[in-house]
Amino acid sequence: MDVKEAIRGRRTVKRYAARPIHSSTLEALLELAVWAPNHRMTEPWSFRVLGPEAKRFYGETLGRLRARKVDDPAVAETLRRRSIENALATPATLAFLQRLDPDPGIREEDYAAIYMGIQNLLLGATADGLVAQVKTGPVLEDPAFRAALDVSDGERVVALVHLGEALETPSPRPRTPAVERTHWLA
Repeated sequence: MDVKEAIRGRRTVKRYAARPIHSSTLEALLELAVWAPNHRMTEPWSFRVLGPEAKRFYGETLGRLRARKVDDPAVAETLRRRSIENALATPATLAFLQRLDPDPGIREEDYAAIYMGIQNLLLGATADGLVAQVKTGPVLEDPAFRAALDVSDGERVVALVHLGEALETPSPRPRTPAVERTHWLA
């Protein structure tokens, strides 16, 4: 698969086949992430691969945060339970961390570099026949979850990436052609 096929073939998928992903595959995909462009070669990233206990804690934390938004205790319990089940059913969960530079300009460039690294990983996963979902949100700032991931005060969790084999691959969503969003300047 060439890179153009991988870009057009990449899909966000939330449900995965129950087959594990070998650690060597994850290591190879993370190796692609570190080849992302990063201004000044700051290499601001580090990674966490969540094992079963960490995935359970992620699911518990996510469920707790989701349950706070509803008044019905039965609905809240369902949200907590499903969050744990979904976290444990995900074959691989990776956390992308950013070392926070004191300079705001460098910090912004580093944040962009992390997302370029995520895109590298996603394209590599697509080429390997895997699908993924990138997750952000309040769970990444939760103090207990940060502690469980061993995140220092000088780091932030930029995103989680869930990886696996698709149970079914969705069709691509239509995109607005770039020509409709492009302005050529003199």
